[in-house]
Amino acid sequence: MADVPRHGHDGGPASSDLSAVRARLAADRADTLARAAALGRDYDGIVAANALVAVDDEHDPEGGTTAFERAHVAALMTQTREHLAELDRALERLEQGRYGQCEGCGGTIPPERLAIRPAATTCVRCARSGRRRA
Repeated sequence: MADVPRHGHDGGPASSDLSAVRARLAADRADTLARAAALGRDYDGIVAANALVAVDDEHDPEGGTTAFERAHVAALMTQTREHLAELDRALERLEQGRYGQCEGCGGTIPPERLAIRPAATTCVRCARSGRRRA
């Protein structure tokens, strides 16, 4: 797998892979920003459409639907912001030389896990146990 970061002697990604990891995180960040903008437009559209109909949600057959849609898009916006923050922290760890190091046990996060979840902060074992360093 070409996107799997190789690990150097210190356990982190080999220096030749840092630019590839940085590019992958930056691309994911750009996609996430685009998704956040689209969700913001969707949310604004739902709010604007709701403003054009009766304010009485209790008797409006569409009231429950628009409330659900608004809540659903708001939840997706929250998830998107959280993912963006995870990516920013991953880029920070990369710059500090800590990318690929498990925050739970201090070991190396397997390259296969980083290929699937580039912003991962823990190895699979620590992720399953919920373990993080204090």
